[in-house]
Amino acid sequence: MYINTMKILNEYNIEEELTPLQNFYYGANILITGGTGFLGKILLNKLFTSCPGFGNIFLLIRNKKSKDVHTRVEEIFDDPIFNIMKKKNPKFRHRIQGISGDCMVPGLGLTLTDRQMLIDRVNIVFHMAATVRFDEKLKIAMQINVQACKDIIEICSEMKYLKSIVHISTAYTQCPLNKIEEKFYEPPIDSGNMMLLTEYTSDKLLDTITPILLDKWPNTYTFTKAIAEDVINQYGKSLPVGMFRPGIVISTYRDPVCGWIDNFYGPTGVIAGAGTGIIRTLRCDPNSAANMVPVDLCVNSIIASAWDIAQRYSTIKMNQDIPVYNFCTSKDNEMTWGNFTSKTTKYGLMYPTLKAIWYLCYSNNPNWLKHMISVLFLHYVPAIIFDTVCVCIGKKPRLLNTYKKIHRFMHVIEYFSMRQWEYNIENVTNLWDKLDEKDKEIFFFDMSQLNWDLFLQHYFRGIRQYLLHDPLETIPQALIRWHRLYWLHQCVKCIIIGILIKVCWAILSSLLPINRSY
Repeated sequence: MYINTMKILNEYNIEEELTPLQNFYYGANILITGGTGFLGKILLNKLFTSCPGFGNIFLLIRNKKSKDVHTRVEEIFDDPIFNIMKKKNPKFRHRIQGISGDCMVPGLGLTLTDRQMLIDRVNIVFHMAATVRFDEKLKIAMQINVQACKDIIEICSEMKYLKSIVHISTAYTQCPLNKIEEKFYEPPIDSGNMMLLTEYTSDKLLDTITPILLDKWPNTYTFTKAIAEDVINQYGKSLPVGMFRPGIVISTYRDPVCGWIDNFYGPTGVIAGAGTGIIRTLRCDPNSAANMVPVDLCVNSIIASAWDIAQRYSTIKMNQDIPVYNFCTSKDNEMTWGNFTSKTTKYGLMYPTLKAIWYLCYSNNPNWLKHMISVLFLHYVPAIIFDTVCVCIGKKPRLLNTYKKIHRFMHVIEYFSMRQWEYNIENVTNLWDKLDEKDKEIFFFDMSQLNWDLFLQHYFRGIRQYLLHDPLETIPQALIRWHRLYWLHQCVKCIIIGILIKVCWAILSSLLPINRSY
């Protein structure tokens, strides 16, 4: 494998001595699956800005909607998140090579030529591809999350110059347990048996028996990711492989910009809904720890994990225990769902959006009955009134259907918002302690040092800017509109209270004896 070192040095203007972590990536060819996703974009950005001198990055990408691999690679870097990286590395494009592949196809859909090229050249593998839909059909989730994982491991077992593999799992693979260690657990079902079952069972029958198969697991995502861990444990023992379990991954903390996010998953969708006045209640335990992690800290830890895996493997070699990294909130610096709600509400009032249809009035309701009453009167009743008005003026009703989708989403995340888990994060803590001081500065991921106030402030601003597409320059206008919505909100409350008093008085009057004078 030949690399023109002088060309790399000149291109990146490397003047300072490389850190141990940077030196590990120097000259390395990297394969990334899932590079078009949320984690993948931040990983690409970080490699280009903080790991000078790596060889090439191979992105496994499927053809989609009549767009070929080349077009899809170009579209990744159209995201404004890469603007800083482009200025720092204007010649970045020739280090990226798209590889046509598909996790839904046996053998990842690779051509023999591409497969052999990866075997001959790749040194580091980040397997991040997955379907994260909680309600995905089991057959599809098994193919993408489990079979594709086995295909990656099989290719890696043939790689001639392999140094490290990082498999990205999730902190919720073992969600039926209360305490989760950094180790492998017995899978819900043996991975080999489960792959055979989904391959030879009809879609209709598989859909019927899915609830039985899931058993204690709440959805197909956590279930199949737990089975994928069994694939890593069974087939990865002779390889330099490690497993990385992140918590709920949300916006960036500081790198490359503060508060960047590109999806509505998990708490982000709730905050966006509350900030626009649509969501007003969520069944959530305010005393439970919110296991959220910034995406840039998560990626920094993934990058460091690849280095640590290679270090461990070079020392122990055969029959090693595959390292597991639980990247979750630190016990010394936890954030409860109650604190999360109060802080994001505070920033919602500071940075309101022009996209809001009502004033922010949101609360966590752990009590099921109270939550359902809130859903009825704060969601469904306003939706019915709004849609009725729309029909009367000749417009298409849409709010009731929107709430039906929102309630399905709320039901899915309720399992996680009403529970708490205890995570052992010893391997991640030890990894942080191993790093050189310069690497700690460049690849910061110590969750115990996270400033939650600052982070959540940028988080809400990021939701407003990147998801609601409402630039920060509109805040003065939004504050004026917010003030009007506030008084409208108060007027409606007074009207409702007045109606309730009148109804109660009428009921009481009908029950009281009537005095008549003759």
